[in-house]
Amino acid sequence: MTAAIDVDLAGRRIRVGLDVGGTKIDAVAVGPEGEILARLRRPTGWGEDAVVVSVVEAVDALAAEGGFTRSAIESVGVGIPGLVDADTGRVLHAVNLGVESLDLAGLAGRQLGIPVRVENDVKAAALGAAVLRGIEGSMAYLNLGTGVAAGIVVDGTIWRGARGTAGEVGHLSVDPNGRLCGCGQRGCIETFCGGGALARAWDRPGALPVRDILDSADAGDEHAMALRADLFHGGAAAVRALVLSADVERVIIGGGLTSLGDRLHAGIRAALRSGAEASAFMRSLHLDERIELLPAGSPAAAFGAAVVGATTPTKEIVSHG
Repeated sequence: MTAAIDVDLAGRRIRVGLDVGGTKIDAVAVGPEGEILARLRRPTGWGEDAVVVSVVEAVDALAAEGGFTRSAIESVGVGIPGLVDADTGRVLHAVNLGVESLDLAGLAGRQLGIPVRVENDVKAAALGAAVLRGIEGSMAYLNLGTGVAAGIVVDGTIWRGARGTAGEVGHLSVDPNGRLCGCGQRGCIETFCGGGALARAWDRPGALPVRDILDSADAGDEHAMALRADLFHGGAAAVRALVLSADVERVIIGGGLTSLGDRLHAGIRAALRSGAEASAFMRSLHLDERIELLPAGSPAAAFGAAVVGATTPTKEIVSHG
């Protein structure tokens, strides 16, 4: 499973990976050969102290679920939203968790007595997708959820760029006259294919607004049809931006909108083909053949967090504590 990534899990003990979201933690325990030994989901607390408690309790609950003890855990990796200093394990501005500045690696590591490393959740998911898909060379992970974000992995390493924003296409403006984005710009890619932006534009009650949009579009609702077109247009724009800027071989699509399944995949592929009709250059890139959709419920983010923990020497984590 891990052959495509230069990470030596063989011969080591259990690695734990946590994908910390705004409402839940997805936790996995990874064995010496890269196999998933246990998996569970738990609620995430709100606020800095509660996030630390949630991480510690998730590790203990996972150990109980898998039938092992803390002492069997070699490392813990955490993927979390916000700005993350991967060297120190400090998290900044994770607004959906009520976190302004939190030394998560240090605080959780001391309580657990286990080395902890922290990474941005989308970057961790990108690494996890690369491992689980067995992808060598270059790939991008495009997260389509409430918002839009991306991470790039090259030869098994997260590519951050000069300031850590490599691949972040969600706030690339593609229509200066478009809808206002939360970042202050207009017409960002996220305003077209982010679940939150689409739900606001739809403005009708429902537990799954984007699914409702597609269902209503299929039934002939003109407003829904326009928003469906926006979704596919935005997804295609994100794929084009990632390939044209970083020349990645594959774009793996994950995030909450993957629950739409083939309707999302087929729609983005069709938009890519349509957008290339007038350009021999774009047709030569075969963008519609370079995208894949992760299965809904994939453990890529939590698995990637476990890999992140496995790549950090213990002495580095201890010095940060």
